[in-house]
Amino acid sequence: MKLPVFYFCLAAISLSACNQTSKNSQHTAADSTAHETAAADNAHTSQNSLDWPGTYEATIPCADCEGIKTNITLKSNNTFTIVSEYINKNSKVEDSGKVMWHNNGSVVHLTGKETDIKLKVGENKLIGLDQEGHEIDGPNAHLYVYNKVEGEKL
Repeated sequence: MKLPVFYFCLAAISLSACNQTSKNSQHTAADSTAHETAAADNAHTSQNSLDWPGTYEATIPCADCEGIKTNITLKSNNTFTIVSEYINKNSKVEDSGKVMWHNNGSVVHLTGKETDIKLKVGENKLIGLDQEGHEIDGPNAHLYVYNKVEGEKL
């Protein structure tokens, strides 16, 4: 009589352990899915993480002058203004238009009547990109970095 009771208890304990493992696996899978969803929802981009609206300034190289002093103002309503002053040429170009964010949320494309440029948005700076969307490199790369000089005026 003791032997059947022993086997019954052993079987009950074994089944109980299997049931706990199954519940833990389901719980762990649910936690993992919730964690992945939270990670996707909390993806940080320049567009949603940085204080990007404001005025940026740089003096970029010029083929036939001492440089082009350029001010770019990005506004939170996804518009921009740009003023480019050719040093020692007494020439100034002003334009405005739309700011389009690329899918990755770190690059802006400024398009206006005279303007068609792409810039990578960083912490208090804009970095000039070439026609293919790559950062400008070489010995003058630092000249294509626009530093933030003023936050957006409300």
